[in-house]
Amino acid sequence: MRTSPNRLIATVFGAVYVLVGLLGFAVTGSIGFIATEGGLLLGIFEVNPLHNIAHLLIGAALLIAGLSNAMAAKATNTTIGAVYLLLGIVGFFIASTSLNILALNTADHFLHLASAIVLLGVGLTADKTVRSTASV
Repeated sequence: MRTSPNRLIATVFGAVYVLVGLLGFAVTGSIGFIATEGGLLLGIFEVNPLHNIAHLLIGAALLIAGLSNAMAAKATNTTIGAVYLLLGIVGFFIASTSLNILALNTADHFLHLASAIVLLGVGLTADKTVRSTASV
């Protein structure tokens, strides 16, 4: 049985996003939950506690899907990829407004767009003939 590209990407991205969510709390101790400006993670990505929780939830969804089956991973990669594409685009327009409740900055926008490209790319192109485990 070959490894599913969707499961691999979901698992790797899920682990990274969970780690990023946890590390984010190290730089947001004195920052408001939905502050429009946050602490700098890795010296370049701006985060606030809500942003950290979003990373934890997204990471958990990806990990669960990646560790379950290829169909779940494909659906999750595609869905989260589409959300990140939207967030990456909209982020440029809300960054300097009160709507920026995730404390997004330019580095975040580009990272979200890059994540969207990978997740959507794999989700839409890989595992074209995925069968459910019940039929195997």
